[in-house]
Amino acid sequence: MVQSGGCSANDFREVFKKNIEKRVRSLPEIDGLSKETVLSSWITKYDAIYRGEEDLCKQSTRMALSAVSELILSKEQLYEMFQQILGIKKLEHQLLYNACQLDNADEQAAQIRRELDGRLQLAEKMAKERKFPKFISKEMESMFIEEMRSSVNLLMANLESLPVSKGGPEFKLQKLKRSQNSAFLDMGDENEIQLSKSDVVLSFTLEIVIMEVQGLRSVAPNRIVYCTMEVEGGEKLQTDQAEASRPQWGTQGDFTTTHPRPVVKVKLFTESTGVLALEDKELGKVILYPTSNSSKSAELHRMVVPKNSQDSDLKIKLAVRMDKPPHMKHSGYLYALGQKVWKRWKKRYFVLVQVSQYTFAMCSYREKKSEPQELMQLEGYTVDYSDPHPGLQGGQVFFNAVKEGDTVVFASDDEQDRILWVQAMYRATGQSYKPIPAIQTQKQNPKGGTIHADAQLYADRFQKHGMDEFISANPCKLDHAFLFRILQRQTLDHRLNDSYSCLGWFSPGQVFVLDEYCARYGVRGCHRHLCYLTELMEHSENGAVIDPTLLHYSFAFCASHVHGNRPDGIGTVSMEEKERFEEIKERLSSLLENQLSHFRYCFPFGRPEGALKATLSLLERVLMKDIATPVPAEEVKKVVRKCLEKAALINYTRLTEYAQIEETMNQASPARKLEEVLHLAELCIEVLQQNEEHHSEAFAWWPDLLAEHAEKFWSLFTVDMDTALEAQPQDSWDSFPLFQLLNNFLRNDTLLCNGKFHKHLQEIFVPLVVRYVDLMESSIAQSIHRGFEQETWQPVNNGSATSEDLFWKLDALQMFVFDLHWPEQEFAHHLEQRLKLMASDMIEACVKRTRTAFELKLQKASKTTDLRIPASVCTMFNVLVDAKKQSTKLCALDGGQEQQYHSKIDDLIDNTVKEIISLLVSKFVSVLEGVLSKLSRYDEGTFFSSILSFTVKAAARYVDVPKPGMDLADTYIMFVRQNQDILRDKVNEEMYIEKLFDQWYSSSMKVICVWLTDRLDLQLHIYQLKTLIKIVKKTYRDFRLQGVLEGTLNSKTYDTLHRRLTVEEATASVSEGGGLQGITMKDSDEEEEEG
Repeated sequence: MVQSGGCSANDFREVFKKNIEKRVRSLPEIDGLSKETVLSSWITKYDAIYRGEEDLCKQSTRMALSAVSELILSKEQLYEMFQQILGIKKLEHQLLYNACQLDNADEQAAQIRRELDGRLQLAEKMAKERKFPKFISKEMESMFIEEMRSSVNLLMANLESLPVSKGGPEFKLQKLKRSQNSAFLDMGDENEIQLSKSDVVLSFTLEIVIMEVQGLRSVAPNRIVYCTMEVEGGEKLQTDQAEASRPQWGTQGDFTTTHPRPVVKVKLFTESTGVLALEDKELGKVILYPTSNSSKSAELHRMVVPKNSQDSDLKIKLAVRMDKPPHMKHSGYLYALGQKVWKRWKKRYFVLVQVSQYTFAMCSYREKKSEPQELMQLEGYTVDYSDPHPGLQGGQVFFNAVKEGDTVVFASDDEQDRILWVQAMYRATGQSYKPIPAIQTQKQNPKGGTIHADAQLYADRFQKHGMDEFISANPCKLDHAFLFRILQRQTLDHRLNDSYSCLGWFSPGQVFVLDEYCARYGVRGCHRHLCYLTELMEHSENGAVIDPTLLHYSFAFCASHVHGNRPDGIGTVSMEEKERFEEIKERLSSLLENQLSHFRYCFPFGRPEGALKATLSLLERVLMKDIATPVPAEEVKKVVRKCLEKAALINYTRLTEYAQIEETMNQASPARKLEEVLHLAELCIEVLQQNEEHHSEAFAWWPDLLAEHAEKFWSLFTVDMDTALEAQPQDSWDSFPLFQLLNNFLRNDTLLCNGKFHKHLQEIFVPLVVRYVDLMESSIAQSIHRGFEQETWQPVNNGSATSEDLFWKLDALQMFVFDLHWPEQEFAHHLEQRLKLMASDMIEACVKRTRTAFELKLQKASKTTDLRIPASVCTMFNVLVDAKKQSTKLCALDGGQEQQYHSKIDDLIDNTVKEIISLLVSKFVSVLEGVLSKLSRYDEGTFFSSILSFTVKAAARYVDVPKPGMDLADTYIMFVRQNQDILRDKVNEEMYIEKLFDQWYSSSMKVICVWLTDRLDLQLHIYQLKTLIKIVKKTYRDFRLQGVLEGTLNSKTYDTLHRRLTVEEATASVSEGGGLQGITMKDSDEEEEEG
């Protein structure tokens, strides 16, 4: 990306920002740290790395320098740029600059006029000799001449439309208006509008500076003197006053005048002291006749003094500066003789005036006149040096201006003056012939020896540096098409090496120079763009990034030109242009197809923005047969398909080279191969995701082609994947992460889901999944069998070690299959159904084994009040509770009849829990029955009852005998309470505890009631009564505290029991006389708590 020059610093920053943003957004939220803060810190870090050690002010300076080429450059900056582009040394530039007078606007305008005249002559010569380039049609030859003429006429019109700078702040000159019928080719015809004398009125600015007066003796030293100054016909100004002893001022007076030969009067006055004097006394005066060529420095001038004045040597020092207006090109005294003007040979003051870019006039002026006495328009004249005319008196060196039917002879007193006049008139006439002074051909000239030496000096200097050939070259005779090609190529090379990311676009300054070159030297637009296309394609083929929009512009121009469909009308088309266009079209088509095949590398990260889309648009344009007929969509699609097929191979080849997959596949172990293929799959997915992110918008018209490209890409990956999978040992499950990685990507892509590669992937992994499930089922079944055989029933989490292991394995297996996200619905449903059925069977086996173990454990337990529920029994209870919860998750299927697995196992667990509760309650009831059987020994009428009663009564006389039956009641109550606490603490399901307690209470009351019913005809022994009352009351209260509902507590059985015991209590209290010792069925808060 860096070497291609197609990405700016901002592009890199944006790519980095997008990637960082994507990664940060995927992270979980962090308390106290927003993701925006993280992103901001990353971007700040990037900027710091990009700047390096530079500070901010240096950075801004560097940025300013890199973007300077994008600004509108001055003339000096353009000179400097093109010196670098063309490899011209500074000295060579200076020599050319001075020799071609590039700082002289008049010379440059004249040079353009000469070049245009030369181009017109070339067109006329071509038409006369009929030497035309080869065109695609014979009729285009005449059109070609018209094109050349119209282009020159357009430049002439442009030049003529430029305003000419005039003299004076308020002076305005009317632009000459030509008739609509006068063409620029007929500028010398007689019917053109002639200049009037008012058209060439000039405006001058005069500065008169009076310094001092010398030789003033006629007045006393203390007298006041002053000077006045005036330009005749204008206002009069006065200096400050000074003493006659020091007559110095340095005062400047500014005047404006329209007279090329003004008269300046300066007078010296002294103040009059006489009472009757009306005017100051004039001491002297001087009259000057300055011109724009006069000396500008201060000089002494002798003043004219009045008669009888003592100041015979009175002088005044002053300076007169007369500025030359910009459109006054030259002035001076010449002798002249013509046929239509200046018909007498005499010396006149001449001024060469520029009225417009193409209109100049030679004007002769008299003193104090603003309008010329006579004038001559120079259009159509040819100026040249001439030999002396013997019959003409006055003037040393001659030159003339010649036109059909007219010749004007001029003479000057000085050779240097003649050269300057000829050069000025040569620029004005716009003639292609360049006058050469006789001094350069004749060695001996007594007055021109110095000029010859200077000219020879410059000539030697130019020759020394090899510049004379370029200085004397005639632009009209050069092959500008060839030269422009070189200029444009070197400019483009320079531009692409600029620090600014230009993508092949020229800077504004470069475009300006190239446009000017083409317009000035008649370089054809088609040739320009054909050369441009060639250079751009060459750079693009060498790795530079070129904006396809730029290629499109140039190609569209050439196509419209060659096919005769230009917006500005049909132009001439040469055979060479047509042939070159066809070659370029074919080459451009190949280039674009190559770029599309390498779209990831030609347009990395979608940069330059929109370039890929523009490339596709250009390809469609290139495939068009002509400018008007659109190419069939199927044809474009065919080309794009071919390019994307190549792109798949290129992308995958480069990816495998980067991953070095070939070496691994040949030498590595199976595990290493699988690891490398997994890494390669990650890279492949990343490549396709980048394609989707950065390039899919460009291919939006053909999403199916992008899908085909991805399938082709995956088909290449298939070879390496299959090789790695075939090398894996049997019953190895390490390859499943590869399936999950690929499947998760493919199933979320609508175009690739269940595509060719996706189906191949499923075909490979179906046997593996089935085999894995089979083995896992066998393994789980064996672990259940072994686990329950060795089970200690120690509590582990929600159950036992075996149950926890079982449920974890079943859940892990189901989660594993779920995480596969199998894309094919039928097989996915089959897998789910099988796993639910397996879970149901396994849980059923677990429940049955637990039920069996529970029953065995309970049978071994004690039947007395010493019974305490073992922890293992609670663990078994919890296993069933956990099985109930797990079955909901592991055995339930979505849908109607598929609920059968869950319903079946659910019913089994519920029934098993009921049976377990019944077994447990039976065990508790058997303990109660044991207690009641002990009380049965006190039944009325039994022998044992009499003995016990007698013994207790006899012993009570001597010692404190414990209350019979209270130990039995307390022991039972302790048994109930402790088992309640064990169950409440160890069993995890509240609902089952409540059911157990309900049944336990109900069964206990029922057993006691049955026992009392059997003794309906007998009066209870006092000890039986006391024990039963305590057991019943404590049982009632304990079960109420454990949450047994009132409806269950106050059942009919309990009411019957309560009434019987109340009656027995009343009977006993009458007969025994307080023998119950405070034990009663009545509720009392003061009742003593025992046990």
